[in-house]
Amino acid sequence: MKRTVLAAALVAALGFALPAKAQTTESSYQNAIGVVFGWWVGGALSLKHFIKDNTAIEARVSFYQYGGEAAGLYEYYGDFPNVQNLRWYAGAGGHFGVYNHEWSKEYSGRQDGAYLGPDGVLGLDYTFDGAPIDLSFDIQPRFDFPGAYFNVWGGLGVRFAF
Repeated sequence: MKRTVLAAALVAALGFALPAKAQTTESSYQNAIGVVFGWWVGGALSLKHFIKDNTAIEARVSFYQYGGEAAGLYEYYGDFPNVQNLRWYAGAGGHFGVYNHEWSKEYSGRQDGAYLGPDGVLGLDYTFDGAPIDLSFDIQPRFDFPGAYFNVWGGLGVRFAF
């Protein structure tokens, strides 16, 4: 619990440290902070910052029953013709995490300790007119090393956009 509160405070501090744009009622935003609800291991705190109109960097920090993880993603955004406020995105990045002893007890043959690996991401992003809310849904295929363990993460993101 202490780690979750610490991670939330860190992400919030980083969000305020980035150059902020005035709150907008348009469908575009420069920064967003919130949560990504994962489909099987809980969720992650998320901080997204657009470095150009069509590219963003995103940091995700998560803690769950088997450990914790930090991931960084570089995302390219594209528009859907004739669909307002909905964009697709694709990108790549990496992650670093730790498994605790409960992981090796639950999954025999897998070791606890540190892991890292490459990530991909593919998703949809929707912003509301007149409200600073950003919704996203993505899949995040990835490998964990050592062991070359492949899995797919992702989920529904809900963020405050500014």
